[in-house]
Amino acid sequence: MAEEFNSKVVLKDGTVLMDLTADTITADKLAQGVTAHDKSGAPITGTNTFDSDTSEDTAAVGEILSGKTAHARGVQLTGTMPNNGGINGTITTKEQELTIPQGYHDGSGKATIAEAEQAKIIPANIRQGVTVLGVEGEMSGSEDVNAQAKSVAPTFAEQSVTPDTDDGYNYLSAVTVAAIPVTYTDNAAGGKTVTIG
Repeated sequence: MAEEFNSKVVLKDGTVLMDLTADTITADKLAQGVTAHDKSGAPITGTNTFDSDTSEDTAAVGEILSGKTAHARGVQLTGTMPNNGGINGTITTKEQELTIPQGYHDGSGKATIAEAEQAKIIPANIRQGVTVLGVEGEMSGSEDVNAQAKSVAPTFAEQSVTPDTDDGYNYLSAVTVAAIPVTYTDNAAGGKTVTIG
């Protein structure tokens, strides 16, 4: 014989003491292990394992680490975000930009200046008064200078004056250009003749 349950209790005068007939609770909506009665009055034990309302969650699979699962909007999501671990990059030029790939990074990655370029950033390679990447320069500009003073005869043609590199000079300390000679002499017309050069 089927077990009968009462879902509505009404007094003789019509007063309703209990009415479950309009209830909508079902086992899958009731928290797991919790007991209640459904609209027929039958006892039920909850089977729902949800522990939060995810209907307003905004996470997308691309924002969840690849292989990890989570719930949002009432469904289970499996992440697709790449796990990049530690990304390392080396900068070799002033204009270089290091592209950081999209995805998860574990914090161990580093962007560094290439060792060969770091080796050039030393005080002796930087002029005094200039600081590059925290390194203060000490180069005066006269290191390895072998200066030569030269005297040049004037001409009406353009001249290029350079150190005598064959003699080991690499710098001009001074260039002296002689004056162009000018002479004045009396002429037969009673004036002056000017001779230049």
